Amino acid sequence: MAMKVGIDSYCFHRYFGEVYPHQTAPPEDEKMTMEDFLTFAKKLDVDGVSLESCFFPSFDKGWFLDLKAQLDEYGFDRVYAWGHPDGLEAGKNRDEFNSMVKQIEYANWIGAPVMRVVASSLMFRFEPHGPQIDILVDWFKEAIKVAEEYDVKLAVENHIDYTADECVELLDRVDSPYLGLNLDTGNFLRLLDDPVEGAKKLADRVYATHIKDLKPVKGLDAREWYFFSSTPVGEGLVDNQKLAQILYDANYEGFLAAETDSLHPDYENREHWAVEQSVKELKRIAANVK
Repeated sequence: MAMKVGIDSYCFHRYFGEVYPHQTAPPEDEKMTMEDFLTFAKKLDVDGVSLESCFFPSFDKGWFLDLKAQLDEYGFDRVYAWGHPDGLEAGKNRDEFNSMVKQIEYANWIGAPVMRVVASSLMFRFEPHGPQIDILVDWFKEAIKVAEEYDVKLAVENHIDYTADECVELLDRVDSPYLGLNLDTGNFLRLLDDPVEGAKKLADRVYATHIKDLKPVKGLDAREWYFFSSTPVGEGLVDNQKLAQILYDANYEGFLAAETDSLHPDYENREHWAVEQSVKELKRIAANVK
């Protein structure tokens, strides 16, 4: 069975209104709606989309049902993505936990079998991780009760926060089929953790992906999180062909979701082109796993 290919809407964060301090905003007439994104994804003939809830204009049930209708019309597999930018803040923000749990129902409304969630972020990566994981284990044990009720699997992303071994620990301790991993193939590299070795440890628990490629920015302070900046898939350091094969061998059932965040200066302000190139390369990668 061929692997599926998709896009995460975060590729267009500038067009949805989130512009990093080192970036420029797009012209007003180029800004994007969720409907625009889905139309773009349909033109690229992808199999699925991961939708970042931080860019949703509404959380009314009617809006979600309209969104589901468009997703169904286009025949898209779908992931509901929650938690940008800092998610549960390493177990510091109970209000965000309540938000996450509430949005499991919203994922159900749009027919998403998987909800990507964020436990922490680079903001907390230099604090002791043991106490963070202790809290997160307890919180996720609570959350999976709701996830099971709605039959929505939670996929916690490696979000420039935890190494592969720490992700294994978190999943082992929660020990539920309703909590797996959203594998970001670039974010382990940003922690100087080998993405391929990380994938080998976690592949059988991956429910969703961000297929990212990265290369360093010359002259940038290596302590900046975007020192390893996004490139189109196939033009950076990440061996996404090998990663896709690892997932395929582990019977991964989701899609390979192209994602970019801070585009490398070589591709600055060229999101549409970068996504088109990434999808083209991912289709090639998908055709070459066996």
